[in-house]
Amino acid sequence: MEHYSVDCVVVGAGVIGIAIARQLALQGREVWVLEAASEIGSETSSRNSEVIHAGIYYPQDSLKARLCVSGRRKLYSYCEQMAVPHKRCGKLIVATNEQQVETLGAILKKGQANGVEGLEIINQPQLLALEPQLNALAAIWSPETGIIDSHQLMVQLQADAEAAGAQFVFNSPVVSGEVNVSGKSSDAGIKLLVGQNEPFKLTTQCLVNSAGLNAVELLKSIKHFPEAHIPRFFMAKGNYFSLPRKAPFNHLIYPVPEEGGLGVHLTLDMAGQARFGPDVEWINKKHYPVDSTRMNGFEGAIQRYWPTMPQGELQPAYAGIRPKLSGPGEPAADFMIQDETVHGVQGLINLMGIESPGLTSCLALADEVSGRV
Repeated sequence: MEHYSVDCVVVGAGVIGIAIARQLALQGREVWVLEAASEIGSETSSRNSEVIHAGIYYPQDSLKARLCVSGRRKLYSYCEQMAVPHKRCGKLIVATNEQQVETLGAILKKGQANGVEGLEIINQPQLLALEPQLNALAAIWSPETGIIDSHQLMVQLQADAEAAGAQFVFNSPVVSGEVNVSGKSSDAGIKLLVGQNEPFKLTTQCLVNSAGLNAVELLKSIKHFPEAHIPRFFMAKGNYFSLPRKAPFNHLIYPVPEEGGLGVHLTLDMAGQARFGPDVEWINKKHYPVDSTRMNGFEGAIQRYWPTMPQGELQPAYAGIRPKLSGPGEPAADFMIQDETVHGVQGLINLMGIESPGLTSCLALADEVSGRV
């Protein structure tokens, strides 16, 4: 069995893993990216709303708030510099009843506390001037929210990483690992067993666990990692539906947030096509087919803010799964970034619960992790 030694190993070639590998390689590190699948971004990173979030909803001083606002600014700059398709189209968070109107004030204050630029509450006449088809009493206008071609972003980040010397190793799941607890220099480094058909051994001084939906399972497979630092893990599936025609909207339309997510919202792709979702479906194992039985619930949710939506035209689009550290009925957990100061294992950095706004935060997360390395 072959045995390799590499300075830095990043597990997971989603948008976060690729961004981290790029940043480490740009700093002169030797970097391998291990990906279980045969291509980049085949799970969470390619199954989301492709929204560049402004940073409105998250608790002040949380990692989500800080990294979303910083990451969004970095991401717009990067997209402009590298010609990654994107659009700063803006978003409306709409209140369809008086109770929700009161909630808008609290959401606005949270966003302003996080440093989000340009937020304001607009009244019904202003709202209808922007979007005549909307049914709402008031809304928060967020001019900094946008959309992005997430695949092109990942392709560009990968190109940057490879140009700086990073190597991507596909079809290479991490089967198991072992960390050094003896303190002997002869046992230095983190040892991994990689691959199933043609397995090989790999020793690294720095391991970044950015395995997304598999990050917690990866930790469980590493011998001598302290169990007290393995968090609970949940999966929330989000189904998306689309229309066979363009919707009469130019901005993203979000309802007031709901438990587990941001409600069934209307987003646009780079071609202007509308899609709706995600909803929240708690699951115990990964499965991606769209649950078409949820379509009626979607129609009812959408009609609250778009009452003239064509009936019976929604079509199943795709589904994604959010990696969550909090379960049903619990407050949303923050991103979790564990390093040696938390778990005591030298050279190991774990990223867990990296759900939305992970895509928006990717470059800021890369800076955060490379700084800790």
